[in-house]
Amino acid sequence: MTSKERVVLWVAILASFVAFLDGSIVNVALPAIARDLGGGLAVQQWVIDGYLLTLGSLILVAGALSDMYGRVRVLRVGLVLFGAASLLCAVAPSGEVLVVARLFQGAAAALLVPSSLAMITSTFADAPRARAIGLWTGWTGTAFIAGPVLGGVLVDTIGWRWVFGINVLPIAATMLLLGQLHDQRRQVHGTRVDVPGAVLAAIGLAGTVFALIMQDGMGWENPLVFIPFIVGLVCLAGFIWWESRAAKPMMPLGLFRIRNFGIGNLATAAIYAGISLGLFIVPIFLQEVAGYPAVAAGFATIPLTIMSLSLSTLFGTLAGKYGPRWFMAAGPFLGGCGFLLMLSSTQPLDYWWQLLPGVVAFGLGLAVTVAPLTAAVLGSIDAASSGIGSAINNAVSRIAGLVAIASTGAIVGGTLGYASFHRVLLVSAALMMAGAVISALGIRNPDGPAAAIAPEAAAACHDKAANGSLTP
Repeated sequence: MTSKERVVLWVAILASFVAFLDGSIVNVALPAIARDLGGGLAVQQWVIDGYLLTLGSLILVAGALSDMYGRVRVLRVGLVLFGAASLLCAVAPSGEVLVVARLFQGAAAALLVPSSLAMITSTFADAPRARAIGLWTGWTGTAFIAGPVLGGVLVDTIGWRWVFGINVLPIAATMLLLGQLHDQRRQVHGTRVDVPGAVLAAIGLAGTVFALIMQDGMGWENPLVFIPFIVGLVCLAGFIWWESRAAKPMMPLGLFRIRNFGIGNLATAAIYAGISLGLFIVPIFLQEVAGYPAVAAGFATIPLTIMSLSLSTLFGTLAGKYGPRWFMAAGPFLGGCGFLLMLSSTQPLDYWWQLLPGVVAFGLGLAVTVAPLTAAVLGSIDAASSGIGSAINNAVSRIAGLVAIASTGAIVGGTLGYASFHRVLLVSAALMMAGAVISALGIRNPDGPAAAIAPEAAAACHDKAANGSLTP
C-alpha cells in the first residue's frame, strides 16, 4: 500500500466513522435531552427524524455532487458542515435549535459516506480495493459497538451535549489528513444533479413526517397537521411522476421492474421500519420507564450489534451458496420473534430474563437478514447499476425508519409505559414479519451462481448491517 493509498484509506475510515458514531451514540441520549430542553417524545422523535430527513433526501444526489465537484472537495465541505452542525447541537439552547442543527447535520452526513467510498474506489486497483473496503467496513463497524456505551458514559458523567461535541476530534484528524490530498480532475463530465427530484422528495418527506409527529399533540383536524400531510403526499406523488420522465433521475424507476430489486426494496421498507421503531423505543423505555442509567441502556443493545457484525459475513456466504430467499424470510421472522419475547417485560424490569433473550434473538435475525437482502437486491441488477442500486436500497431503509419513528407518538398514545411499550413492540414485530412474508413469496433464488457484487456497493449498505439502518 502506497503512502497516498494509506492516507486515502484513513480519510475514508475517519470520515465515515464520525457519521456512523453519530448514528449509534444519539439514541441513548434522548431522555436526557428531553429532560433538559423539554418537549417530551416529540422532541426525541425530531432529534432522530430531523437527521434522517435530510440524510434520506440527499443521499441519492451526494454521489452526483462528488462526481461533479471532486471527492476531496465534497468530503471537505461535508466535514466542515458536519463539525459546525455538531457544535451547534452541543450548545443548542432549545429543542427547536437542536432540531434545526440536526437537519444540517444530516445534510452534511449525506456527503460523507458516498464520497469516502468513492475515494477508495478511484484510488485502489481491483484486488487491493476489496481489502481496503474490508478494512473500512471493519473499522467503521466499531463505531456502532462503541457508540451506545460511549454515549451512556458521556450522558451519565459530563452531560448529553458532549455526545455531539465529541465529533470534533475525528473531524479535526480527518481534515489534517485530507490536506495531503487533492482532486486531480472532475471524475465524470456532464453529470447533473436532479434538483427537482431532490426538492420534491425533501418537501414530501418533510410534510408527512411533520404531520405524523405533530398529530399526537394537535390532532389530525388541525390545519397545521393535515395541510402539511396533504402537501407532503402530493409532493411524493410528484416525485414519482418526475423520476419517471427525468433525463437523469436520482432514482431510476426502471430498476424496480426487476423482480428481486423491486420486491427486495419492498421487504427492506417493512423490515427496517420495524427495526428502526424497535431500536428507537428500547433505550428510551429503559431510561424513562424502567429507570436505568444511560450507560446501562447503552450496554443493553450491544449484543445485537456484535452478533450482526460478527455473523453477517457467514450468512452472506450461505446466501451466496443456497440463494437469499429463505434467509430473507427466516431472518426477519426471527427478529420479529425477538420483539415478541420482549413482551414478557413487567415491572420491575429484569433485563437478563425479560429483554436479553429478545435482544439476542433479534440480533441473530438481523445477522441472518442483512447480507442476503443486499445480495438479493444488488445481485439482481448489472454491475454498472450497482452503485445507484445500493444508494436506493440504503435510502429506502432510512426513509422507512424515518416514517416509522415519526409514527411512534400515534402508537404510544400519550404516555410511555409498559403497555404502550408493548404496543410498539407488537407493531415492530408485525412489520418485520410482513417483510418475511414479502420475501418468502416474492424473492426468487438465481438459477445459476450468484452474481458478483462490487464490494463498494455492498459496503454502502454496511451501516444497515451494523445497527439495523438507523444511523441517525
